[in-house]
Amino acid sequence: MANQRNYQKEMEQVIERQKQDGYVPALLLHSCCAPCSSYVLETLSKDFSITVFYYNPNIYPEEEYWKRVEEQKEFIRRLPAQHSISFLEGTYEKERFYQAVKGMEQIPEGGERCFACFRLRLAEAVKVAKKGNFDYVTTTLTISPMKNATRLNEIGEEICRKEGVNWLPSDFKKKNGYKRSTELSREYGMYRQDYCGCVFSMREREEKKRNEKEHLAESSKE
Repeated sequence: MANQRNYQKEMEQVIERQKQDGYVPALLLHSCCAPCSSYVLETLSKDFSITVFYYNPNIYPEEEYWKRVEEQKEFIRRLPAQHSISFLEGTYEKERFYQAVKGMEQIPEGGERCFACFRLRLAEAVKVAKKGNFDYVTTTLTISPMKNATRLNEIGEEICRKEGVNWLPSDFKKKNGYKRSTELSREYGMYRQDYCGCVFSMREREEKKRNEKEHLAESSKE
């Protein structure tokens, strides 16, 4: 069995090499939402010039999408950064998401439906990174304890190899990254949603809330 890769350490090694060369690379950072981007931007803006690429056609409902867009813009505006951070919004292509996950609607969150969604969003990010001649591309998604960092990196690397783009390996939840993101969310008074973003995760969350409520009601009768 092969040793499990330490993506956080690999990222640190990339950063150290760039520092030794005295070069500030351009990074296209796919972001799923402002709270998840908070720690990532705080730490990576010390070593990269960053363009935040907001491409998330999975977000449901539409008002939730626009709320997240504005929250992302506002956080970038307010965050003190050593190097530049700019914002680039992708197209809100809901039908592309539904087509990508067709036939997987009933698969629980964290499975193949999510991987198809990752692939859709990362493929678009890599395409933009290639067109814009960015030095690296990566995603904020690995900060979530609910997301499979290994699969995210595998998908990102696979697409990058095909397109001739450099993937920046990451596991942002490491070294208290997720904890720091929650602290920054509170510090900046950010809207922090309680579901991943798609209609399927929203339904799962609502069902979980109903079950918890029913369980509580049953317990109170005993």
